[in-house]
Amino acid sequence: MAIRVDIDNWRWAGVPFYLRTGKRLPTKCSEVVVYFKTPELNLFKESWQDLPQNKLTIRLQPDEGVDIQVLNKVPGLDHKHNLQITKLDLSYSETFNQTHLADAYERLLLETMRGIQALFVRRDEVEEAWKWVDSITEAWAMDNDAPKPYQAGNLGTRCLGGDDYP
Repeated sequence: MAIRVDIDNWRWAGVPFYLRTGKRLPTKCSEVVVYFKTPELNLFKESWQDLPQNKLTIRLQPDEGVDIQVLNKVPGLDHKHNLQITKLDLSYSETFNQTHLADAYERLLLETMRGIQALFVRRDEVEEAWKWVDSITEAWAMDNDAPKPYQAGNLGTRCLGGDDYP
């Protein structure tokens, strides 16, 4: 399932959140990707007609880490603005010289066996999450617009009805 969510407060006004989940997606991963707005004024039209969006990716699993992808000027003294997409990558396993980092479930099970409940949500959090899910299913029922299926191995992006979903 793929869905666009808008958060109704001043801080996140106009910032779309896209959520995607499913059992038969092409890759198994959990990550947060933040796409930064493209500048309205393109100073580099001679080398890039359409500027790509810079993005920050926080990888939760597998291969935990953070990377940022930005459009940079290629170093040099020439007067041309040669631009190149550059990726700065922090991989936890490489940074901390670990061949194996415990995944989320391993840590959850270990903390459970130790009697530590910090990784669990409280009952009121679960109830609020279900209120949110219930509001989505109620909206689908009112609009007579159930989730649209997509082919196994596909990301399901067409389900968002023309949004510029990365």
